[in-house]
Parts: sequence; structure tokens; C-alpha cells
Amino acid sequence: MDVVTILDELQNQALRDPEVRNRLLDTRQAKEPLTAFCGVCRELGYEIYEMDLICAGEEFHAAMKRSTNGGGENSPMLAGEDDFYELFMAGIASV
Repeated sequence: MDVVTILDELQNQALRDPEVRNRLLDTRQAKEPLTAFCGVCRELGYEIYEMDLICAGEEFHAAMKRSTNGGGENSPMLAGEDDFYELFMAGIASV
């Protein structure tokens, strides 16, 4: 299962189950939020590690840049647009 599929399943689970949602949101307060988040994910049965999230975000952003303006290497990156952890948190926090 790829990272995007895992995050999608986790988001759906978090939106249905307030306990899961709170556990995931609480990782924002940890000294190492990404490590804490991945730990909770593994406890919930999703095998995901920090580098999985980082690489998936960077690969997604790179693919998006390649698909615009002939490669788009000169287009600036918006803050956080490749950060799947922050995007995930924004998705479950806004409910």
C-alpha cells in the first residue's frame, strides 16, 4: 500500500473515530511530531515511517512541477506544499 492510500485510509478513520483523530492530532505536540505520528500509524496497523512521508511529499511535488510549464523548475515552492504530515493534519483538524 502506498503512502497516499495509507493517509487516505487514516484520514477516513480519524474522521469517523474521535479517539483516533485525537491521537493523531496529539502528535503535533511531540518533540518529534513526525516520529510520533508514524508510531501511532504503526500502532493502528499502517506500516509507515518518516522517510516514507518525506519522500512521498517530495515525489508528489516534483511530479506536479514536471506537469506544468514544461517542467516548471523555475516555479517557486509554496511553504508546506510537499509536507504530507501537515496537509494530513490540516485535513483532520478542520472538522
